[in-house]
Amino acid sequence: MSCPGAIKPVSEETCDHQTGDEEDIDFEIIELVFFAYRDFTSDPDAILGTFGFGRAHHRVVHFVNREPGLTVAALLETLKITKQSLARVLKQLVDSGYIDQVAGPEDRRQRRLFPTERGRDLALALARPQSRRIAHALQSLDESGRTAVKTFLSGMINSPTAIPGGDDLNEG
Repeated sequence: MSCPGAIKPVSEETCDHQTGDEEDIDFEIIELVFFAYRDFTSDPDAILGTFGFGRAHHRVVHFVNREPGLTVAALLETLKITKQSLARVLKQLVDSGYIDQVAGPEDRRQRRLFPTERGRDLALALARPQSRRIAHALQSLDESGRTAVKTFLSGMINSPTAIPGGDDLNEG
């Protein structure tokens, strides 16, 4: 007798052993990236949750704070998201007083984004624990180790653009 959700016996299709080195896959690095991302985002996630915000809000606040006057079009390109995806998040941030949206000086249809003081405070509150986590992880590395980390992370990014102060490193 079988019931829905019951545990089934092992079949020929069941994989009962850990995936190993039979393929050229670096599971160790993949798992380290998973765990690093989980922990890197945990502190900001907790802060954002108190406001009813999520990671999309974090990205918008971060990039607008880093580049005040950023256009909506440039933000869309940076985040690689659709207008529709950005619209909801941006509306919440504007309505909540974290971001100001200003018409462009030459083209009134262009929208430039600026953090408010409240938005800047939020961006910094989100960045501080991440900065501490990064500093802790880098503390045992010399400058060449730091460069290697930046090179590795830049290599993980799909669309390259220059990192400010990063020489020929790429970021997207």
